[in-house]
Amino acid sequence: MTSHVLTDTRVLTGRSLRHISRSPDTIITTAVTPIALMLLFVYVFGGAIDTGSDESYVNYMLPGILLITIASGIAYTAYRLFLDMQGGIFERFQSMPIARSSVLWGHVLTSLVANLASIVIVIGVALLMGFRTGASVGAWLAVAGILALFTLALTWLAVVAGLSAKTVDGASAFSYPLIFLPFISSAFVPTDTMPGPVAWFAENQPVTSIVDTIRALFAEQPPGNDIWIALAWLVVILAVAYAAAIAAYRRKTS
Repeated sequence: MTSHVLTDTRVLTGRSLRHISRSPDTIITTAVTPIALMLLFVYVFGGAIDTGSDESYVNYMLPGILLITIASGIAYTAYRLFLDMQGGIFERFQSMPIARSSVLWGHVLTSLVANLASIVIVIGVALLMGFRTGASVGAWLAVAGILALFTLALTWLAVVAGLSAKTVDGASAFSYPLIFLPFISSAFVPTDTMPGPVAWFAENQPVTSIVDTIRALFAEQPPGNDIWIALAWLVVILAVAYAAAIAAYRRKTS
């Protein structure tokens, strides 16, 4: 049974990846917004922002930009899932001898691959802009793991949106608050420079702990408790989003 699920998931993931390979502008478009923000903040606002450290501003804000890249990319998962629902593809799959869970996992794994490609593009541009790190292989793997977990958590939220939306615009618009969330965190400025209530929210929302963890890993510093707080947030969000997505899928296909 397990091999059957894995085979079906592999086939359906290949189907979704072929759609993206025929439309590479999806990945390029996903990377354009975070790259534009990075250029804007580094070359326009960066000189006026005091981060309280000697590191370059591109080093400081890159972790937040990477999260925005992922938040932008998952909108396409909701969009593609909505189109499949409207096109009757799910009904066709139900009539075939395939594992039901593999239909969703195909979209989720495609999101992981597509977002990884976008992240590589954004990091490449950041290197051209002066981003430097002496992080070890282990630190890079830790960053990759956190970003993958973040992508999984948000992608399952995108699955819920794609299954529940009434229109194409509604399927992708849910990602806008997620893109905005890093702006109210430590991603671009230290939280202690914010007004009291805003600072409290910024310090206690998940993006700040994730950003601080990635920033510490890039800076070859111990992330401390931030990494455990970040992982706790991500695991909880992933579990809730996964349960909600499976429930929504069952309602749609029952």
